[in-house]
Amino acid sequence: MSTVELSGQPALQGGRPLFPEGLPLARPTIPDPDKVADEVRQILRSGELTNGRYVRELERQVAERVGVRHAVAVSSCTAGLMLVLRAADLTGDVVLPSFTFMATAHAVAWNGLQPRFADIDRDTLTLSPGGAMRAIGMRTSAILATHTFGTPCDVEALAESARQSGIRLFFDAAHALGSAHRGEPVGRFGDAEVFSLTPTKPVIAGEGGIIATNDDDLAERCRLGRDYGKTGDYDVRFIGLNARMSELHAAVALASLGGLDEWLEQRNGLADRYREALNTIPGLSFPQVRPGDRSTYKDFTVLVDEELFGMDAATLAEALAAEGMQTRRYYSPPVHRTRAYQAMANGPLPVTEWAAGRVLTLPLWGGMNDDHLERVAEAIRRIRRFIPTA
Repeated sequence: MSTVELSGQPALQGGRPLFPEGLPLARPTIPDPDKVADEVRQILRSGELTNGRYVRELERQVAERVGVRHAVAVSSCTAGLMLVLRAADLTGDVVLPSFTFMATAHAVAWNGLQPRFADIDRDTLTLSPGGAMRAIGMRTSAILATHTFGTPCDVEALAESARQSGIRLFFDAAHALGSAHRGEPVGRFGDAEVFSLTPTKPVIAGEGGIIATNDDDLAERCRLGRDYGKTGDYDVRFIGLNARMSELHAAVALASLGGLDEWLEQRNGLADRYREALNTIPGLSFPQVRPGDRSTYKDFTVLVDEELFGMDAATLAEALAAEGMQTRRYYSPPVHRTRAYQAMANGPLPVTEWAAGRVLTLPLWGGMNDDHLERVAEAIRRIRRFIPTA
């Protein structure tokens, strides 16, 4: 355990930083990097650099793990979302949360569709089914929900909202490869779900994504779409993208996928110990995971109540930076408050605004230990202890 005394002043007020060596927000790891390097050399010698056997094997393993008929490897989750919406031949509006990474909205806007922002659930910070229903209108053709921080959405209620409205349902599952809802793996819900394989995600490829679906026609159109929309000749069937995954990225992803269960166990264990270390600090609370669900804890986020804690989340982030800790404020501002989307904002989103004002994501990665967690807790306690009083 750390030997730093709580009586010491916070670094922002001249005290000694609790993390002079620095504490990064995330640190990706790949099991057996030497084996991956050997496979990369074989790929380079083969001359088959894209859409080869490594990509096909990655697709097979993900489809088997998730329990879907089709897994389509693509160059990024964003490209996957763009392709899914294009392949579904949507028109009009798409309902989505504003409390999400901007790529969720970008996929909608890039397809010439209109984002309709809906509010989130106060407990889980995922898309509220009631909020989604209120945002659905005559022009709405789909819901695009996000499994925020790897926490599964209320998929049954969202599916019922989509069914009643006669529209499609898709999930931005960027954070959620390895998450489960009521014992069922995320990836098999709605019309399609799209995973991310970037360096902070549960499975990493460097860059990449996976579309998971049981819809045969949608999967075939996504496969065509990732290769410009062509089938082997130059008579393209529809306007697609260059969204192919390289063999090099697939080799990295396969190695990472092999370590996913251990990664999930580590992540959930660290999240449990984080809550134990922080839950006695007034003014801090945590987004909830529903009973029977499993989150990947792609991010460990706390909610800072300014009145109870004594300072707001943004000020606490500055104080922790002085201690040597990296933090992020996912998602502040929410998408509808960004300059790119302000003109598309629709209606009040009170829970989204409430959450965006309070969120602070703390460091979480596989190599962290109890000493790291205790020092994080100590840093927050002593910052609160030395808050100047009026």
